[in-house]
Amino acid sequence: MSRAPRLRVFEPFGNGRFSLYFSGQVISNTGTWFQNLALSLVVLEATGSAQALSGVTIAQFLPLLVLSIPAGRLADRVRPRTILLVTSLASALVVAGLAVVTLAPEPSVLAIYGLVAALGTVHAFERVAAQAIIFEIVGPESLGRAVSLSTIALASARSIGPGLAGIAFQALGPTACMLINSASFVLVFASIVAIRPSRLFPRPRRADRAGGGIRPSFFSRELVTLLVVNAAVALLALNLMLVLTSTVTLTFAGDATAVGATHTLNALGAIVGGVLAAGRDRVTVRSLIVACGGLGAALLLSAAAPTLAILLAVGPLLGLGVGYYQGILNAAAQVSVTPDQIGRTMSLVTLGNYGMVPFGALLMGWVIDAQGGKMALGIGGLAALACATFVAVRLRRR
Repeated sequence: MSRAPRLRVFEPFGNGRFSLYFSGQVISNTGTWFQNLALSLVVLEATGSAQALSGVTIAQFLPLLVLSIPAGRLADRVRPRTILLVTSLASALVVAGLAVVTLAPEPSVLAIYGLVAALGTVHAFERVAAQAIIFEIVGPESLGRAVSLSTIALASARSIGPGLAGIAFQALGPTACMLINSASFVLVFASIVAIRPSRLFPRPRRADRAGGGIRPSFFSRELVTLLVVNAAVALLALNLMLVLTSTVTLTFAGDATAVGATHTLNALGAIVGGVLAAGRDRVTVRSLIVACGGLGAALLLSAAAPTLAILLAVGPLLGLGVGYYQGILNAAAQVSVTPDQIGRTMSLVTLGNYGMVPFGALLMGWVIDAQGGKMALGIGGLAALACATFVAVRLRRR
């Protein structure tokens, strides 16, 4: 009996449909590492310009900034399973196109930009649908726990993806990396096909008001608070690929092995954080007080690390803070609205998460150039603590 509460953390995996969904997400996110690493190296080799490489990031995330809201409306009108079937096949085809481009002795950077933008357009719909389908897979009772566990898929891929991608690039070249990612989307398609529509929980559909807009009542005080925190943390505290890489290489003169170890340790901690978030029996927007506070403390601890060895040692703690925060945020977003509004809610969360990436990268890049990576970590920590205070004040019990 005493073990029952701990076992409940993994309760959603007792649902075969959730296990299929989770496996597909791990495969897809791992495959994305093969593409991202290969494209980064191909563009840098072709241009020798970091600015040209930043164009890949802009092409990837700008469509999400523009299309997240329409994607959310679509996910509330069309079954997310149908959307995911279409997006997984479309992604496989676009990435296959990238494989063709990288076959050339001198790959066209403009062609890469165009295909990455097309992939970003597809992913604007995929990312929202991938969140909206969780309710239909597990139903309302296990929703919060399943959403928190789903964030582990990204951390799991981050713990193994970079290393495998580096090996594949060295041994097989960029085209093979693209084909591996294309194949990963085919496997995602197969996993979604295996989830039978008749076994899904139906979500009620509710037509928009005249004009197709979101109803004013949709924006509750709790949801607005969550969205503000989401955008602020994404902008100032979660640019860790850039910030940690810069801190290791520029501040501590670490090599590629040290960079890889830093991100791997961070990812392993994030898996633990996701499990802890899933272990909560009840999640609300107020749960972000602890989540933001823990993230802020972990970032400040990393900023205070005097040596590379200590930064590596606290890496899992930072990952734990990130994983717990992301698990709580996504779970709170879905459980705080009615089922017919999940698609639109997650589109706004996606907009805050990914829409802030280009701006956060530019801002933190400027901070790092001026004051170093440790300053960027410190700013992120203070921003997360400010968000914890913001939630506590705005949602204080009366």
